[in-house]
Parts: sequence; structure tokens; C-alpha cells
Amino acid sequence: MYYLYILKSKKDNDLYIGSTNDLRRRLLEHNTGKSLATKGRRPFELRYYESYYNESDTRKRESSLKKDGRALYVLKNRIEKSLQ
Repeated sequence: MYYLYILKSKKDNDLYIGSTNDLRRRLLEHNTGKSLATKGRRPFELRYYESYYNESDTRKRESSLKKDGRALYVLKNRIEKSLQ
């Protein structure tokens, strides 16, 4: 399985969108500073994830949320309380 995930920084309250094939390992990497992209914004909480069978489907969804403001807007409205 592959996972698209959204983390929320406890430091700055901003969101981070990523994908992985091992969600627990990846969250640990973010929280221990092993991910350069998020090292200065830790700690993080997992707020949302989607699972996919195919890696390319996961990457397409991640790209869509990062590049298409409308896609992220729709998701944020759907899971509004989970992101607070």
C-alpha cells in the first residue's frame, strides 16, 4: 500500500503534504528531523491520510493537492475539523 498524508506542525500550525509506502516510518522521520523539508517545523501530528494500491495514483494525488489550489480547498472543506 501507498499513502498520501497530511501532517500538521505543532510549531507553526502549517500543513505538510507527502506520500510514502510506510506511514509510521515516515512520520517518525519527520518528527526526528531526518526529513530536511520539515526539520525546522517539528513536531508533527498526522491529521489525514488516504491509501492507494498503486504508487503512481498516490503521486498523482499528492501532486494535485500541492499544485491545484482547488483540489486542496475541496479537501480542506471536507475534513475541516480534522485539520484544526
